[in-house]
Amino acid sequence: MRRRRVRAEAAEPSGSPRFPVPLPSRLDGRVTGRTLVLMRWIAVWGQLTSLGVTTLGLHISMPVAPVLATIGASVLLNLVVMAQRSFQLRLTDQDATFYLAFDTLQLTLLLYLNGGMDNPFTILLLAPLTVGAAILSVHNVVLLTVLNQLCLTVIARWHCPLPWTGARFQLPPLYSLGVWGGLSMASIMLACYVFRVAHESRRITDALAASQLALAREQRLSALGGLAAAAAHELGTPLGTIAVVASELARDIPADSPIADDIALLKSQSRRCREILAELSRKPEADGGPPFERLPLTALLEAAARPHRTTPATLSITAQPADGTPGPMVRRSPEIIHGVGNLIQNALQFAERAVEVVAAWDGESVELTITDDGPGFSSHVLGRLGEPYISVRSDRSGHMGLGIFIAETLLSRTGASVGFGNHQGGGARVTIRWPRDALESET
Repeated sequence: MRRRRVRAEAAEPSGSPRFPVPLPSRLDGRVTGRTLVLMRWIAVWGQLTSLGVTTLGLHISMPVAPVLATIGASVLLNLVVMAQRSFQLRLTDQDATFYLAFDTLQLTLLLYLNGGMDNPFTILLLAPLTVGAAILSVHNVVLLTVLNQLCLTVIARWHCPLPWTGARFQLPPLYSLGVWGGLSMASIMLACYVFRVAHESRRITDALAASQLALAREQRLSALGGLAAAAAHELGTPLGTIAVVASELARDIPADSPIADDIALLKSQSRRCREILAELSRKPEADGGPPFERLPLTALLEAAARPHRTTPATLSITAQPADGTPGPMVRRSPEIIHGVGNLIQNALQFAERAVEVVAAWDGESVELTITDDGPGFSSHVLGRLGEPYISVRSDRSGHMGLGIFIAETLLSRTGASVGFGNHQGGGARVTIRWPRDALESET
């Protein structure tokens, strides 16, 4: 039985110029020094306000000098950072981790001086960890989470008494243990949840950026064909005039004249230029006409598949219309050209011998089915196709799902729905379905 391979990506079309596809986001530069400094100023203001309300408003005795010294450390760090020229630049992952670790330790020291786990402001220790989980790499999030756990454990075991009026305030040991456990679990769960959500958001953002680049590239290629035809048309008249003048000069100049050879060269080169312009004029028509001219669906499929007919596998495109139903006329849409072309190339990349594209339509809908005789989609990847950066690599390539995401995103903009599956006997099947009205009215 043939070994089944994992296929997870529609690769970049080989017949077109490549464009820069974003890789999964590097986390360097996710936050600026200005942002963390502003957050620290807010924290300093809150700490000073709490100190003033507690000592002056509630007349509770506190270790004012150590507390002010601890708050002053944050003020000093902010001033040092603001004095640097890189203050407004984006921070590296390591620098952001250092600043958030400092905030965690500074807050831990304040809590140590003021009751430790008995202090109701202990929950603020989760703030630097939450920010870090949103902007840091998994390695640094783990380090920050471990530091947070150590700080919670230290202030739960060792701390100065909570400043209190009257009798000394002390929670029962079992309740303090529960508070420590609750905050420890909350920090771990919060770090995992925020990191996962931020990671998914970055992946989708990168993949959508790649989709926009792919669409822009296809639009530039379509516009380039029209521009070439227009240039050929405009240049034809002056070039024809040059050819006429050169012919008249050739008749008037004697054959033994020293400039006769130059005139003959001028005539031959003008003919060559007209041949080139004529070829440029024919190319847009060969690709299906000007960018906004409507053409039959099968002709559009041929245009989408033409750059990929370089593989050993054969590619056939057939039509299966309903009885008496005329075929749809479709605009030469860059979304359809690039989306369908990406899926066709993916099928050709994994096919053993043949790929078949079948276009079927009736009065209500239009359906394309792309099938190949390759290994098919792996069962554990099949349910995730359409997600960007699938973390299972193909045996044949290092691609990771971005091409299929781009194809599905572009086709969905034209009103299509895309489905993926396998044949019982092997091979992959991709089905693209449009409401006919939406496809024929797509702009």
